[in-house]
Amino acid sequence: MTESALQLESTRDSVHPNGHPTLAAQHVSDNFLKRFLQCPLNCCSPALISYISWVLTILLFWGLLYCLLQKDAIPGGPAFNICLLILVAQIFGKAIEYLNLPSLLGMLIAGIFMKNVGLFSVDGAYEDIVIHLREIALSCILIKAGLGLDAAALLKLSFVVLRLALLPCLAESTGAAIASHFILGFPWLWGLLLGFILSAVSPAVVVPTLLELKENGYGNDKSISTLVIAASSVDDIAAISMFGVLLGCLFSEGDLTSKIVQGPLELLIGVVWGLVMGLALACFPHREDKYVVSKRSILLGGVCTLAVLGSQVIDKAGAGPLGCVITAFMAGVCWKMQGWSNDYNPVADVFAFTWKMLEITLFGLIGTEIDLWVMDIKIIFAGVIVLLVGLSFRIVACCIALIGANLTLKEVLFVNLAWLPKATVQAALAPVALNLVKNSNMEGTPDYSYASSILTIAVLSILITAPLGAIGITYGGTRLLHKLQPNYRG
Repeated sequence: MTESALQLESTRDSVHPNGHPTLAAQHVSDNFLKRFLQCPLNCCSPALISYISWVLTILLFWGLLYCLLQKDAIPGGPAFNICLLILVAQIFGKAIEYLNLPSLLGMLIAGIFMKNVGLFSVDGAYEDIVIHLREIALSCILIKAGLGLDAAALLKLSFVVLRLALLPCLAESTGAAIASHFILGFPWLWGLLLGFILSAVSPAVVVPTLLELKENGYGNDKSISTLVIAASSVDDIAAISMFGVLLGCLFSEGDLTSKIVQGPLELLIGVVWGLVMGLALACFPHREDKYVVSKRSILLGGVCTLAVLGSQVIDKAGAGPLGCVITAFMAGVCWKMQGWSNDYNPVADVFAFTWKMLEITLFGLIGTEIDLWVMDIKIIFAGVIVLLVGLSFRIVACCIALIGANLTLKEVLFVNLAWLPKATVQAALAPVALNLVKNSNMEGTPDYSYASSILTIAVLSILITAPLGAIGITYGGTRLLHKLQPNYRG
C-alpha cells in the first residue's frame, strides 16, 4: 500500500461513521492546540516576547488616541509624534543594551535623533502636555528615591558614609558653579543650581551594576557596594533638596531679603507636606483593606504629583521635589512598621514598573530639547569643561572622604568610578527651570539662556558619564576589588 493510501486509511479510522472525530483525533487536536499556545514560552526568548508586548502596547495606545483625537493622531500630528518618539526610544534603548550600556542612553539619543531629522515637533496644547509628562516622570523617580531609603540603615550610617554622601556632592556643586560663573558668565545662583543638578549620582546606572558585583563576591570583604549604594541615596536627597531651595530663590519675586527667606521657607513647606502626607498614607487606606496595594499606590502617586505640580502653581516650586521624596520615605517607614519590610514592599514594585514606562518618555522628551542645528558650539565645549571641573572637585573630595575608611588605593579608585554616572536625576531636574521660564513667558531673556544651557550641559553629562560609569563599574570592579569565595558572601 502506498504512503498516500496509508494516510487516507488513517484518516478514515480517526473519523466516526456519523461524521464526528474519534477520541484519538480529538486528543491529537488538543495536543496541537496546547503546543501552539505554549510555543511563545518554549520556542521564543522571553525578552523578545516582552519587547513585542511593549511595541503592541504603544501601537494600541496610538490606536486609541486616533479614535479620540483623529487628525492630531495621524502621521505628522503632534499626538502621533509623541507615540512615535516613545516607540523609537524603546527600540534605541533595547539596541544599546546589547553594547552593555544603560538603555536610557539609547532613549536619549533617540530623542536627539528624531528632533534633528525633523521627525518630532509639537505645538499648542501639546507643548504643555510634554511638560506635564516630564513632571509626572519626575514625581515617579522621586517616589522611587524616597521608598528606596532604609531608615534603619540611615540611623546606623557611619561617619564615613555621611562624608562620602555629602562632601563629594557639595564639592562638585561648588566646582561646577565656579566654572560656570567664570566660563559661561552664569550668576552664582544659576551656577549653584547647575552644580546641584550635576552632583547627583544615577541610581539607574550605579545600583544594578553594583548589585551584580556584590552577587559575584566583589568588594564584599569591606561591603563596598553597600557603602556606595547607601551613600548615593543620601547624595541624591541632598542634591534634590538644595536644588529645590535654589529654585525657590531664583523664581521668587521681591527684594533680596525675600528671596533669601524664600529658599528656607520652601524647604520647610516641603518637609511639613511630606511628614503630614506620609503619616496620612499610613492611615488611609486601612492596612487590612482588600485593595490596600492599589489604593496606596494611587494615593502616593497622586499626593506626590500634586506636590510637584501644585508647588509651581503657588510659586513655591522648590517645595515640590523635597515634599515628594519625604512623603514617599515617611509612608514607606510607616508601612514597614505595619508589617511590610525592605524585601516586601509591593507599592515600590508598582512604581518600579511605572518608572519602566515613564523613563522611555522622559529620556526621549529630554533628547528632543537638544536642537543641534541652533546649538552654540561654544556652549558644548564650555559645558564639557564645566562638567570636568565639577568631576575633578568630586574626585578630590571623594578621596578625602574615604580617609580612614581602611580602603586600598584600588578600592578608592573604584569608588570614584562608581561616583561618575549621571542620568535619571539630571534628566528629571534639568528641564524644570526651563519649564518655569517658559511658563513665565521669559523667552529671550538671560534667564531663558541660562535654563537652556543648563539643560544642554545636563544632557552632555548623561551622554559622557553614563557609559563611562557603567563600563568603569562593570570592568573596573572585577580588577580593582577583592573577590570573596561564594561561601563567604554576605
